[in-house]
Amino acid sequence: MNQFRTVALLGLLSALFITLSYWLIGGPTGAVIGVGLAALTNLGSWYYSDRIALAAYRAQPVSRAQAPGLYRMVQRLSDRANLPMPAIYVVPTPAANAFATGRDPQHAAVAVTQGIINLLPDDELEAVIAHELSHVYNRDTLTQAVAATIAGAISFLAQMASYSLWFGGMSQDDDSPNPLGILLTVTLAPIAATVIQLGISRTREFEADAGAAQLTGNPRALANALRRLERSAQQLPMPGNPAFEPLLITNALPRNTLSHFFSTHPSTEARIQRLLKLEQERVGLRMPAFSRLR
Repeated sequence: MNQFRTVALLGLLSALFITLSYWLIGGPTGAVIGVGLAALTNLGSWYYSDRIALAAYRAQPVSRAQAPGLYRMVQRLSDRANLPMPAIYVVPTPAANAFATGRDPQHAAVAVTQGIINLLPDDELEAVIAHELSHVYNRDTLTQAVAATIAGAISFLAQMASYSLWFGGMSQDDDSPNPLGILLTVTLAPIAATVIQLGISRTREFEADAGAAQLTGNPRALANALRRLERSAQQLPMPGNPAFEPLLITNALPRNTLSHFFSTHPSTEARIQRLLKLEQERVGLRMPAFSRLR
């Protein structure tokens, strides 16, 4: 069901982009241009998303000699999940968080902050890394990069149309779109794109939590880690570009009830409750790696 919802939301996001192009550039030509721009942005996000995300957080690659314990943990979980060993990065910040990136499992990277290494005991850190490897396995890193890129392109196109509208760049002949319709479009399209993008992100987080529980056989470890990470974020938020927040395991900044609708992640309490429910249903969790996700 979550996979279907993700595909549906991505399709809706692409349709919104093409519709915006149709309205603002003009008719079928605008729709064709929209399809071309969507393809180009998707290609760019597919190829460069990992480099951009790692650079945004100033993540530094670490060798096996520099972090032997971390390497052993990632290697053990990767083997269990039948995944290639990802590149490992450490983000030099005391804030506690983690993320995965890369266009596919063969080009994946897992990044953890120095803060999360210092904060979590081994079983909880292992659960966090299992969550990130679940994102890699399900190719969520690519899905989220594509969603973010299309949403950004929609916002950019709407901004350009807004400038044209206010400064008289739009043609005023009978075939031109209604200025009021254009104004509503450029106002509402970016909001709709953001809501859709965040819906995709929240859906994939629940799926990755379930994958981590299956991979480690210890749902409570991830539940405990999420509690610690939320408390830590209230005291020491994760610095960095907000555009990359959907990649993180928890929100970079603490959220209140009113801001939840625009949150990149489900509420921590909702995630914990699902994990504890999985713990009660442990029969079937200890299975060959990710077999239930295939």
